[in-house]
Amino acid sequence: MQALINWKADPTRKPMVLKGARQVGKTWIMKEFGQSCYDSYVYFNFDEEEELKSVFERNKNPHRIIELLSLIAECQILPKKTLIIFDEIQECPEALNALKYFKEKANEYHIIAAGSLPGTLLAQPKSYPVGMVNLLNIYPLTFDEYLSAVDTPLYAYYCSIEKNQQIEDIFHSRLLDAYNTYLIIGGMPECVASWIQQKNPDKIFHIQEELVSVYENDFSKHNGKVNSGRILMVFRSIVTQLAKENEKFMYSAVREGGRARDFEEAIEWLVSAGMLNRVYNVSKVEHPIAAFDRLDCFKLFVFDTGLLKHMAGVDNRAILLKSDYQFKGPLTENFVLQQIRSQFDAEPRYFSDKSGELDFVIQHGTEMIPVEVKGGEDKSTPSFKRYVAEHQPDHAIRFSKRNYRKDGLITNLPLYLACRTKELL
Repeated sequence: MQALINWKADPTRKPMVLKGARQVGKTWIMKEFGQSCYDSYVYFNFDEEEELKSVFERNKNPHRIIELLSLIAECQILPKKTLIIFDEIQECPEALNALKYFKEKANEYHIIAAGSLPGTLLAQPKSYPVGMVNLLNIYPLTFDEYLSAVDTPLYAYYCSIEKNQQIEDIFHSRLLDAYNTYLIIGGMPECVASWIQQKNPDKIFHIQEELVSVYENDFSKHNGKVNSGRILMVFRSIVTQLAKENEKFMYSAVREGGRARDFEEAIEWLVSAGMLNRVYNVSKVEHPIAAFDRLDCFKLFVFDTGLLKHMAGVDNRAILLKSDYQFKGPLTENFVLQQIRSQFDAEPRYFSDKSGELDFVIQHGTEMIPVEVKGGEDKSTPSFKRYVAEHQPDHAIRFSKRNYRKDGLITNLPLYLACRTKELL
């Protein structure tokens, strides 16, 4: 919301496009923003109103388009005072393309759009108004957002935690409980809302089941020229991929004899759609990190940890009662990635050599931060300690269920503080 308020006030503002997987709350935030920050808003959904498309197919003049939209909405659309919302814009490439005309000739109108864009982007790249729009990524709720929704007093304490602060045992234990519950519920708005209202785990299970079905149905609907069967195969292989000893993505695990050329378009589609997060392996841990990407070597994670937990079939009791359970490592890594990826300018990477692996590497300015992820209270692996001892980084982070503490060069951050990593450095 704050990012949208800043956008509204920016004199160099362009039409805004929200990116993110389906059901993460794009429509809700657009309407809420229109209601709270403008005199009025008009809402157009290209999936529900087929006839809207003809307005954009036949007109390139933004002022004429505004006239016609005013007639359809039966209200006057005023510059700066009315927010114009285009939802499911991928259903009308001409409307997406028209955003550039608004930027060039009618930028006094405030326009915000959302949709499952990748289908459009990959099927008709010419229709995407590159450089003519602002982009904002919308993700599921991070742990701190979830906590603010479900437990206000605990969230107030959470916000008060300062750098290198020893966290009192009572609060450490309550925050770990909240973390465990978050692994089950995840950050999808519908799941969190249901948990607040009903506290019914069965209901969460069914919502997650429905969400996975909606996504799988979407693959055939919005895939453009990409083979929808292959998209589905890649998506369904993620749990198996992450459960392997080496989580590196293997095409042969999707289908026997599978090769990159069979599935790379499907992977690209899923990553663009915001459904999967791709973490590249790097050949060196140096700045700039992207220069050392090994493009043929990567891991894929699911954009919401609750959905991954559901897809893997991990029983709630395993998370709540067992200190160790199958799939704990991948689930914890997925959680950490979900919390840290939007905090830093560069996407996290991972590194491996003969002596072992760094779960993640974060680029912070010109600094490289090695990261280790532990699902329990286990100590660091020898390879992580060795890397830290050899390279003496300014920061080295171990996420685990231990309390906030410094062990030599390594800072142990409790898992629940992952979404505050950058501010606690």
